Amino acid sequence: MMPHSNPSIKKQVYDRISYLGTASKADLLNHFALTSSSMTRLLDEMSSQGLIVVSGLGSSTGGRKPILFRTNPKYRYLFGLEISRIYSSLGLYDMHFNTLSMTRWEMDGNMTPELLVDHVANSAMEFLNEHGISSGDVLGMGIGAVGPLDQKKGIILKPEYFPAASWTNVPICEMLAERLGIPVKLDNGANTALIGEHWALRTENYQHILYVHAGVTIRSAMMSGGQLVRGAVDTEGAVGQMIIQTDGPRLHGKGNYGALEAFVSVPSLEERVRTQLKIGRSSLLSGTPPERVNFATMTEALAQGDLLVTEQFAETAAYLGIGLANLINALHPECVILGGPLVGAHQLVFNASIDVAKKNTYHFPEYSPVFTQGQLKEEAVAAGAAIMLLDEWEGD
Repeated sequence: MMPHSNPSIKKQVYDRISYLGTASKADLLNHFALTSSSMTRLLDEMSSQGLIVVSGLGSSTGGRKPILFRTNPKYRYLFGLEISRIYSSLGLYDMHFNTLSMTRWEMDGNMTPELLVDHVANSAMEFLNEHGISSGDVLGMGIGAVGPLDQKKGIILKPEYFPAASWTNVPICEMLAERLGIPVKLDNGANTALIGEHWALRTENYQHILYVHAGVTIRSAMMSGGQLVRGAVDTEGAVGQMIIQTDGPRLHGKGNYGALEAFVSVPSLEERVRTQLKIGRSSLLSGTPPERVNFATMTEALAQGDLLVTEQFAETAAYLGIGLANLINALHPECVILGGPLVGAHQLVFNASIDVAKKNTYHFPEYSPVFTQGQLKEEAVAAGAAIMLLDEWEGD
């Protein structure tokens, strides 16, 4: 979500101190068109509110050493929730986004929206009790979920490939707000992951970032000028429908023929490995019935250096590189962040995909974006959902 359209001067000063880590009054006066006395009054008000605390003295330039301020990590607390197809996770964060508690659940065939809401509500209350925090000290819960969504109404509309069948038109914000008595806001998980990584990489000052999440499908988000790019509709999984082979296969008989997701996704990888096992290729998985082979068993075989599984992951990575090159050639980011279970499975996936992407990037190496797996990695979606909430908070 975009920051509040016209945040109060107090919130702007708070954000500036948060960005700098520590700041003196002089640092802030250089950035804001306020008089010295107005800034002093504002800093006094923020200190007495508990929004900021004195963190020590800066170095002197001849006179008295300046007082340094920092934001107070314990002023309030935030929850971040990721809802994904393989697992969902909940984190409790302070105002510096230190993770105070974290838990995750496997999204199996029994994990209906009602059951997940039960788990989330119970864990959230446990976390607060454990840290002695009252729910009145919680700013709210941000959710990064699989789309498509109605973000304004807080509804998960009709996502595909959830193991449990009932994930359609789920008013997730209303369900959790009712249980917890706190504000709840929703955005797609690719956007919240990008918000999280942008915050974690803030010292790099990247303005144009592409985030690609490779898992059960391919999801993406883009930031330009430091703001999320939002289209007319919210379909963060649409990048998976990019056609990379016109007469190619479809994933599970749906979507475009030769779409990226038919080559780069957990279901397509499982299908290819099962096919190879059925025709008698030798592998550490040869003793397992093909229908029992899944992403978890393949990841284990990959870690053990299994040749067949390594070859199939490498092929997936090469196709991911083609998709990345197409996106880079169209969007010209300065930084590309790769996340998701496929990328996290093994360093090979990241290395092979960026190698292919670079070879197919126009004007490489003169134009060469930075490739990274980010700082937050598998915590990016949940942490970014909490950061999104703080971005929108008005500082009251």
